[in-house]
Amino acid sequence: MQKNEEEPLSPMARVFQSPGIDLCALINIGFKTKINPDVVLDALKQNVYKHPRFSSKLSENGEKWIETKVNVEDHVIVPYIDPEEICEIGQSFVDDYISRLTLIPLDRSRPLWDIHILNVKTSDAEAVGVIRFNHALADGMSFISLVLACTNKTSNPDMLSTAIPSVKRRSTVSHSLEKNGWFLRAIFTIGSTVRLIWNTLVDMFLLFATVLFLKDTKTPLKGGANVRSNPKKFYHRNISLDDIKLIKNVMNMTINDVLLGITQAALSSYLNRQYEQAKNSEEDGALTSYPNNLPVGIRFRAGCTVNLRSDIGFKPLAEMMVKDSKCRWGNYFSFIILPLSIGLETDPMVYLKKSKAMMARKKHSYQAALTYFLIKISLKVLGAKATTSLFNQHLMNITTCVSNVMGPMEEISFHGHPVAYIYPSSYGHSHALLIHYTSYAEELTITITVDPTVIPDPHKIFDDMEESLKTMKAVLWERGLL
Repeated sequence: MQKNEEEPLSPMARVFQSPGIDLCALINIGFKTKINPDVVLDALKQNVYKHPRFSSKLSENGEKWIETKVNVEDHVIVPYIDPEEICEIGQSFVDDYISRLTLIPLDRSRPLWDIHILNVKTSDAEAVGVIRFNHALADGMSFISLVLACTNKTSNPDMLSTAIPSVKRRSTVSHSLEKNGWFLRAIFTIGSTVRLIWNTLVDMFLLFATVLFLKDTKTPLKGGANVRSNPKKFYHRNISLDDIKLIKNVMNMTINDVLLGITQAALSSYLNRQYEQAKNSEEDGALTSYPNNLPVGIRFRAGCTVNLRSDIGFKPLAEMMVKDSKCRWGNYFSFIILPLSIGLETDPMVYLKKSKAMMARKKHSYQAALTYFLIKISLKVLGAKATTSLFNQHLMNITTCVSNVMGPMEEISFHGHPVAYIYPSSYGHSHALLIHYTSYAEELTITITVDPTVIPDPHKIFDDMEESLKTMKAVLWERGLL
């Protein structure tokens, strides 16, 4: 990409940086060694100008990027940490420090990013680096491409990091139809087109209804009107990526299908327990156990990010920065709404089957592309303030958001600092609960972002996720499918 003095923001970037949302991303990277701040500063001084987003600030009207001089020292924060006070509470210190960051806005007079170096030992790292930036700079896929460009394989320091190879979107026409003549292909194409149009119309109607009046059921996981301005807490837990792949292969589904099935099962268990506690409290502490405490017909929906690039795998950073690239850098994604199935199932495989059917249905719709197009039109016709208000109303009327980002396939190092884990999240949204999945090496990291005034016990959601995965795997063994 050639550097220009000014460059317009993309539609999603304009929405994300608006004062009504001001959505920021947080990337928490755990290291296996202490971090040398001088190494970080030196690397930034040599490379920050190679990336226009990290060396540009916003114009006053928030519509353009303007190149500017970057003083790297202003963007790297190394707080003083008393080693005697921190030896017993490393993880708590990191959690509280990151939570406080959600109340401190980024300085708009300079590029919208900073890095915080915390040389604190936690349960799974010797030190933690926190990268914070306004979401207008990039989406998750763009950031991972940047990480790969700045790191090397730990096993071979001379080789750059790699992620899952670039792939094309799969065709919906089966091989059997391709072999059985033009007539069957024509019938399939007509039927598929009609279904595509119908699904898109239904999805767009529900989207407009959600913006205007259709709200999710008020549950113990749904935040109130002030949740966006409340401090957030970030938690993570690692699970085996091999277990996810095992279920994926046996059930003939995608990794996203499996993750969504686990999410539905875990949130159902968590909410059932919350409603049980509420009932027991109303009955003056009675010990009565209710097998199913969930209200009938809970409307519980999740926003889900959808990559709009034609190449849905990863490309090298240099290729993503080229103008008109098919795998461009920035915020080239949209949202769909997933109606989660909240209910107790005697067979845990039902959650997986429902998630597979739901995702197959959502893939056969143009809602994501149309939503992105409508945001562009709304920005031109109504302006940024009105568009942001409509976008935020949509977020407030659903319960949560989920996303899955593919990370490096092998362990990576940053200038001699081996990475233990990577997990992204964000704040500035109108949800009390946010769920991110990120793969790294042989593990999958689940990140939960919560408003602690609404969800004081997020670790129980992790427990339910691990138990759901364990139960699903056990059922497959019992049925002789493994």
